[in-house]
This record gives sequence, structure tokens and C-alpha cells, in this order.
Amino acid sequence: MDATERIQAASNFLLQSPPGEINDVLNDVRNIISDDDLLQEGVLPALREYNLAQFMTVDVPGTEHQSIVSEAARISSSESGSEERFLDPRSKTSFVFDHLSLEASDPQTVEPSSESEPFRLALETSTLTYLSAHFHDGVASVFSTQETPNRFVIQVVANKYNPTNYWAGRWRSEYFVDLNENKVSGKILVNIHYYEQGNVQLATTHEISLALPPAVVTSSPSSSASKIIALIGDEEGKYQISLNDTYQEMGEKTFKGLRRALPMTRQKIDWDKVLGYKLGAELSSSKGVFGNS
Repeated sequence: MDATERIQAASNFLLQSPPGEINDVLNDVRNIISDDDLLQEGVLPALREYNLAQFMTVDVPGTEHQSIVSEAARISSSESGSEERFLDPRSKTSFVFDHLSLEASDPQTVEPSSESEPFRLALETSTLTYLSAHFHDGVASVFSTQETPNRFVIQVVANKYNPTNYWAGRWRSEYFVDLNENKVSGKILVNIHYYEQGNVQLATTHEISLALPPAVVTSSPSSSASKIIALIGDEEGKYQISLNDTYQEMGEKTFKGLRRALPMTRQKIDWDKVLGYKLGAELSSSKGVFGNS
């Protein structure tokens, strides 16, 4: 395998990293590349793709909160793509994000759109209230789109890492609020990884599409935003219940069907001994055949 193939293999591993484990995967693929300079240069595009897709969070310089790094937050990039600037609408600050170190730098003040900011701010306020009520250590960002007036993007990410007990999880949700067409569309993405004496991953995507009643759109920004977040909350609550039902069914049926039951001794099988017994039986059988010939 040449260097290009090794870089491609390493990039594929990184893009499939479970929540909170990308550094572990990166350390593992260093053994594949055996060249830190080549590794850093070669896998940087994959790290960038992963960070944007997974809604990586970063401490915003000069603030006490985190912001989401995503495609919706990206406002500019260099020709090489190595230096990208992202927006934290909550603090009206832009910053350069390093996809390798996961750090923000060079904060600059950004003046928001006077037309979009009142409703964006109302959506942000309602979203943060919803976040504190339903998510542990969650982060949310609300953006107004420059291309289309009266169109906003709500992004939420919540991570929970518990390496001591061998599990990790990530919730991501993204919604497009379109006041021109009176609708909300988006999706929920959940990734969970259990890896104690095994390796089980769950990855789900749930699409959502809601029509906004006229009364919601014609209300004041704060009232309208509150009603929109309430509609989103109802949909997320329904999906949470469906996930819980799925987990229950998997525990009672699916995993029991896959699991090998322990023998009557309640002791784990020593597969090395079993393999030895099988080889011994095959050798004995072979001797008998040759002896008769």
C-alpha cells in the first residue's frame, strides 16, 4: 500500500469515528502512516469534513459560551482551505477555526443584518431556553441566511462521553425556518457507541417537515419564535419516545437473538481450547484415513 492509499484509508477511518473518539482514531492511524507531517497534511480535508458534519463545538474567544462549527457557520475560507472563518451569531463574533487543534483564534466583531436580526435573536432566545430545559451540556447556534431573507438555521448538538463505562453519544438537530413559505424542515441525527467487550454503534436520521400556521407567522418575533420552538420540541419528544421503544425492543429481542448463551457452568467459553480440541479431532481423523490406505 503506497502513501496515497494509506492516507485514503486513514481518512475513511476518521470519517467513521464515533462521538468523542476521533483523537483515539487519529492516534491509531498514525501507525498506518508513520509520518506525522504527511498525516497532518493528508487527513486535514477529512478532519474538516468530520468537524463540519458533526457540529464540532468550540470556545469562542472573549465569551463564556461555545459555538457550533458547521457549514451554516462558515463565512469565509482561504484559497487553500487551511484557514476558515466561522460566525458565532450569539456574540456577533467571527473567528478562525483550526480543524486539527479544534481551537478558535483571531476574533473579530461582525455587524448583523438589521432586517434579519430581530427574528434571529428571538429564535436564539427561545432555542437557548429549550436547550437548558432538555439537553445536558448542549450547544445551540441560530443563523440567518445571507442568500435568502427571512430564512434561518437552527442547530443543536449535545455530546455525552463516558469512556469509563465504554459508551459515548451525540445528538444533532438542524432546522431551516422559512418565513417566506411558512414552513420548518430539518432532521435529527443520533449516534451512539457501546464498546465494552464488543462494538455496537447506532446511527439514525429522522426527517422533519412542519407547516407553520398563519397565526404563528403573523405574531410578534418573540411569540412566533416561541411557538416554532414548541413545535420542534413536540417533534423531538415524539422521536425520543420512538427511540426508547426501539431500545426496549432491541434489548428484549434483537440482542438476545444475536447473543450466544453461556453454557450451564455460567463460565465464558475458552475459544483457544475449543480450537485446540477441533484441531486435535481433525488430526486424529486424518491419521485414521492414512492408516487404512
